[in-house]
Amino acid sequence: MSIASVTAVTGVNGAQTSSKAGQGWAGMGAEDFVKLLTTQLQNQDPTDPVDNTQMLAQLAQFSSLSNLNDIKDSVSGTDKQTQTLSTIATKLDTLNSTVAQLLASQNAAAATPA
Repeated sequence: MSIASVTAVTGVNGAQTSSKAGQGWAGMGAEDFVKLLTTQLQNQDPTDPVDNTQMLAQLAQFSSLSNLNDIKDSVSGTDKQTQTLSTIATKLDTLNSTVAQLLASQNAAAATPA
């Protein structure tokens, strides 16, 4: 089942709450999941309640997704650190070669008889 976006959620008292229209599943967070879960529980048919195994599976999937997002954020931070370290290493290489050239020119100047 594919859902492109959520435009509004009608609460128990009929009032509409705003949502993240047009963002799809990527724009949903933990708060949105809890809202959907509580709305689902409030509006389920008492004669045919939601199967506990299905609800636990949904909670497990959301937990896994949350953990994967945390890992993605950590890896993204590591990538930025790697880029910064690479830039520093390049600048240090340039500095080392400049110092080596200066030392070589000083040694050549000192070795030249006056």
